Amino acid sequence: MRYYRWLLRVLLVGLVVLGSWVGWVGEPPALATTLTEEQWNYLDSLSRKAYQAGTEGNLDQAEQYWTELLDQMPDNAAALSNRGNIRVNQLKLKEALADHNQAVKLAPNISDPYLNRGTAYEALGEWEKAIADYNRVLEIDPNDAMAYNNRGNAQAGQGEWEGAIADYQKATELAPNFAFARANYALALYQVGEHQDALRELRNIVRKYPQFPDVRAALSAILWTDGKRGEAESNWVAVVGLDPRYKDLNWVKTIRRWPPELVAALEKFLTLQ
Repeated sequence: MRYYRWLLRVLLVGLVVLGSWVGWVGEPPALATTLTEEQWNYLDSLSRKAYQAGTEGNLDQAEQYWTELLDQMPDNAAALSNRGNIRVNQLKLKEALADHNQAVKLAPNISDPYLNRGTAYEALGEWEKAIADYNRVLEIDPNDAMAYNNRGNAQAGQGEWEGAIADYQKATELAPNFAFARANYALALYQVGEHQDALRELRNIVRKYPQFPDVRAALSAILWTDGKRGEAESNWVAVVGLDPRYKDLNWVKTIRRWPPELVAALEKFLTLQ
């Protein structure tokens, strides 16, 4: 039997705008076995185009490709979940949730649909529903680092910072190179007053990942607050070149969802207070 790719898996660090594309292979529905070689090649081409468009940020085009694929295979849970991920990025949250609900219905014993639906619930601010989905992922796979990270994000959304820190720590234990989980852990430490530990962790991350704008932006805010203004401005030059969205305080607060203490520190930096 041939297999159909599940191309996208979302890492939520606020919204999916700062995400990670991860592959998963799943078995297609029985209908897929009746497809001709030419039809398979066409659908495979659509999925590759959709994946490429998504990774390049061409979200409208990616959604169109997934929709074309679903016109041919309406019960393909993978394609539904992938289109749902794209729609979360577009902030088409009701449509995204509908896709994810259908994907969960079609593949109730696979973890990815629950993980991806959790991101839609987070975008809607429905923290308990998001946590329930991440808990379901962890029932299926107790070592899923991404589920721990995302559950940490949902707990942070509730203001449950100690629980978030514990989940971020677990994610980094399971996947030591999971840079976003390490960054989220550092930011949560800053929120609970562990400023020096947060700074040390951020410095360690940026040494390994010098092109990580989230970490450099956080360093800029913290260093400025600590009076290390030259170093703060040096990091900020890199941030602006990598991702200028960090100049938008509202984006940092509502989309990236930094902790309140760090948002306040960044505001001081941006207003040069």
